[in-house]
Amino acid sequence: MAAGRTGDGMGTAARRGLAARLQHVAGFARRPELLAFLPAVTLAAFWYGGEGALVVTALTVPMAYALAGILGVPVPVAGPPRPRDGTTGLPLREAAVAALDRVLAEGAVSGRGTACLVLRLDEAEEVAARQGHAAFAHILRRTGERLEAAMRRGDCVARLDGASFAVALGAAARLDLEAILQIAARLQATASEPHAVDATTVHVDASVGFCLAGRAPAPGGAALLAAAEAAADEARRNGPGAIRAFTPEMARATLTRSGLRAELARALDEGQIRPFFQPQLSTDTGEITGFEALARWVHPGRGILPPADFLDAVLAEGLSERLGEVMLYGALGALRAWDAAGLEVPMVAVNLAAAELANPRLSARIGWELDRFDLAPGRLTVEILETVAARSDDDVVVQSVAGLARLGCGIDLDDFGTGQAAIGAIRRFGVRRIKIDRSFVARVDVDPEQQRLVTAILSFAERMGLGTVAEGVETAGEHARLAELGCGHVQGFGIARPMPCEEVAAWLAGHRRRLAARAQLSAQARRPAGGRGPG
Repeated sequence: MAAGRTGDGMGTAARRGLAARLQHVAGFARRPELLAFLPAVTLAAFWYGGEGALVVTALTVPMAYALAGILGVPVPVAGPPRPRDGTTGLPLREAAVAALDRVLAEGAVSGRGTACLVLRLDEAEEVAARQGHAAFAHILRRTGERLEAAMRRGDCVARLDGASFAVALGAAARLDLEAILQIAARLQATASEPHAVDATTVHVDASVGFCLAGRAPAPGGAALLAAAEAAADEARRNGPGAIRAFTPEMARATLTRSGLRAELARALDEGQIRPFFQPQLSTDTGEITGFEALARWVHPGRGILPPADFLDAVLAEGLSERLGEVMLYGALGALRAWDAAGLEVPMVAVNLAAAELANPRLSARIGWELDRFDLAPGRLTVEILETVAARSDDDVVVQSVAGLARLGCGIDLDDFGTGQAAIGAIRRFGVRRIKIDRSFVARVDVDPEQQRLVTAILSFAERMGLGTVAEGVETAGEHARLAELGCGHVQGFGIARPMPCEEVAAWLAGHRRRLAARAQLSAQARRPAGGRGPG
């Protein structure tokens, strides 16, 4: 019995071995490259069997390969399903990376190219605060659907962190800078279409960054996506609604900012982030009409950092209201110190973000701070972005700004000309002055088109009974031309760079000396010729 079982086992093993060898041989015989010998086989068939054998061989051999599945497209084995975003239903980051890796691998053989685009919704936190999270989730879902509808079947649209989307392009034969710019503009226009939310229309701008495969800092889909994200970050800093291509400098800047993020809270608590002050002048008299408080980070190791290096991180960490508190306290404290030193500074202006304006107790808090520093409300001007006024249907934001106006604070509409604020919004917010954006001020002394634009803005302001401030004035020519056109106030590097509170006294003294010298020269120029006159 034992011997019988042993013999049966050996027979089974032998059969399995034979089957494996036959399968190996059959697998080798079915290899597609063996079809290269088909002409030789058919020629041999003709040599030995004539025309009939040639025809049979030429037909049956390819048919046999086809039936064996050699000429068909292999069906890939499906892996486990990839996770999808619960809000939009889109695949996540890993799917975009996998799609890019696949296209990059195919492109190494076919020579076809790809690219990655990252789209970020501008002012996402402000929109969510105004409309509510349910409405914002609807906006995200509709944006994802629109992006998918705008792309080809072979492209992959994925949801990234926050209000961001990635688009991994399928292989394309001709994909250059011009083509990718057109795609970016189309995606941006698609995402910026208005949304209907609870019988109201919500407008959301989008910034887009992209990177062509050949410009990625490292091989692989992950590096290509990271490069597109860095470009999108740069676009958002220059937005709203900007488009940027990846450059190596962006990667270095991203590393720097990510290192700074961990230091933000401590920097705010320790006073490293503080207001610097930039003067505003009257174009009629040259006198100081106020200072704008601008955030600067006095970093112990990296020097003075501008807002572009840390404001995005402030928003990402949810510290915008904390920054607002620091700026308001610093601005009112500086105004009080200048009063104590006998300096004549009429007012100080601070910027308020949309998230701060959404606080229903904002006007009460600012009123309390003014009382605390014993300052009249008219000494404080609040600047709000035109984009906030243009799109804010939030009653809380309107009430906050109106409350500040009733308190007696001045209201300036910042970056005028970039946000398309309606006349009704300007009246509703109680705006006192409009600040003409730098994009209209640049080269206004030599560019006739710029002069026509500024003239139109000034005419509008005059009819509305609004004051005007031109920001970003960098040359004496721009200053002089704005004064000729009738702009009331000017501000910019051409007048003074933002300075710490402690340096304002010295700058004011120097400015008074310059005004006195200018007045003396003007008086001498008006004096009649002939020396001292009779006597």
